[in-house]
Amino acid sequence: MRLTPAGAAFLPAARQCLEAAERAAAEVAAAVGEVRGRLAVGLIPTVAAVDIPGALREFRRRYPDVRVSLSVGASDELVEQVEEGAIEVAFLGLPTTARPQGVDAVELARDRLVAVVAPNHPLAKESAVDLRRLSSEVFVDLPAKTAGRAQSDQVFSAAGLTRDVAFEVTNADFLARLVGQGLGVALLPSAYVRRLTGVTTIEVADAPDRVEYVIWSRISRTPAATAFLALLGIPAVPGAQGDRQGMPGA
Repeated sequence: MRLTPAGAAFLPAARQCLEAAERAAAEVAAAVGEVRGRLAVGLIPTVAAVDIPGALREFRRRYPDVRVSLSVGASDELVEQVEEGAIEVAFLGLPTTARPQGVDAVELARDRLVAVVAPNHPLAKESAVDLRRLSSEVFVDLPAKTAGRAQSDQVFSAAGLTRDVAFEVTNADFLARLVGQGLGVALLPSAYVRRLTGVTTIEVADAPDRVEYVIWSRISRTPAATAFLALLGIPAVPGAQGDRQGMPGA
């Protein structure tokens, strides 16, 4: 079966009507102290400032009637999805030179990138390296033009260095697996690499920093999104922005 042209034109508006009806029901329930409806959460693969599974476990315990969906993506994509209303809350990682635009945001934590190499790599015996030494290595990294890749690209460019990124991977865990097989080296957030096995971590003297944010829509928040942010210690005040380091799970 296929939609007629009239049906295809009607479908987006019909979906908006259904979403509006669902949102209205959730708002009415919230007015009498019940939180239900849906909660759409987006996150980058390397989020480390918040224990997402732990936060969702507690959220589920408090609000069992809320349906939760999770999606993983790049930071810039997540910002767009929050602006469009496709997801309600997202966790990002950005270079210190950038900040989420068009959404409300709270800084969760700052972290420094470290080098990750295979255990039998010649650098594995080093306690620290610098970018110039790393620039001679083959890299495994995130796709070009993503915020995660930009952190590394910018710092190498600022130092007047070039590097060879032979493998581009969208999944950070699989990226680490390629590193473990000796296919290249990588730069990853230090808080994230603590979870990894099969690789060796090396401090980088002139490594870039990363900032993790939680973001949500400037226009509206569902009761479920407000409740989830409150669980994380984010005030339920429209337009609230700022820093909130040392949050639960950070």
